[in-house]
Amino acid sequence: MTGTPLIQTKHLKKYFDTPKGSLHAVDDVSISIEEGKTLGIVGESGCGKSTLGRTIMRLTEATDGEILYNGTNIRGLGKREMKKIRSDIQMIFQDPYTSLNPRLSIGEIIAEPMKVLHTVNKGEQKERVKEIMDRCGLPQHYYNTYPHELDGGRRQRVGLARALAVDPKFIVCDEPVSALDVSIQAQILNLLMDLQDARGLSYMFITHDLCVVRHISDAIAVMYLGQIVEYAPKEELFQQQYHPYTRALLAAIPTPDLTRRNRERHLLEGEVGNPINPEPGCRFASRCKYATDSCRGAQELTETAPGHFVRCGRAVAGEI
Repeated sequence: MTGTPLIQTKHLKKYFDTPKGSLHAVDDVSISIEEGKTLGIVGESGCGKSTLGRTIMRLTEATDGEILYNGTNIRGLGKREMKKIRSDIQMIFQDPYTSLNPRLSIGEIIAEPMKVLHTVNKGEQKERVKEIMDRCGLPQHYYNTYPHELDGGRRQRVGLARALAVDPKFIVCDEPVSALDVSIQAQILNLLMDLQDARGLSYMFITHDLCVVRHISDAIAVMYLGQIVEYAPKEELFQQQYHPYTRALLAAIPTPDLTRRNRERHLLEGEVGNPINPEPGCRFASRCKYATDSCRGAQELTETAPGHFVRCGRAVAGEI
């Protein structure tokens, strides 16, 4: 990828201590997001997508590695220094109901980041909130209503408006449309893209829906058990997949085209590996029909084509 990254991680790790050992939720993840671009993070439930987003936001502290914002490693910043950056990096949470304080009105919820980060004078907050509500498609008569009075789509617009309240440059979108109806999903996605075009926002878009990620992303990273297994520009990834897990994900996308109903399927068999104290080697090997003894060795993310990286020794060698 070209250009100067706005957000970058280098060998980022997040481990959780459990009674059975160390759970490797995020393990050696290096990604890069340019200004005004969207990186999609995809993978099945439990692969570490949301933990990666929360770790980048420092809502949970990393175990190791670097988190760079405009070239500054924010992992080393104290609370006071980090507070200055909070207005630049925000997050939209997955559940549009539990992520909103039920005791606050919609106007108070959107104004809260302004109060905490002192980005807008108290006398200007109400007008600023109404301006953001207009931008996010929320009629101003919702200003004094409460989250339980709104449907899921409007609640998610409130979550987006809250994130925009402090003029961020980067937003982690943690499955922001997964709990919504398809028609509402399209509205929220289009709103996110319009705001990106108008304000030059950068997104990390976390989802398990490959159709959604193809619609909104510039590049896509595929995660499996805490690791990036394939990473490429969007169109490149959909045209050519090297990792067997990525092939299986794309083959599972439903198609209305009857002429393609007999396309090759990549059915996954076997048991999902254990992320607690994982053995060296490929974590997908237990489900991969191409696995051999060579897969037990360390697997590095390797560039197989310009901008296209894969964590599979056999794919890099051209054996599959």
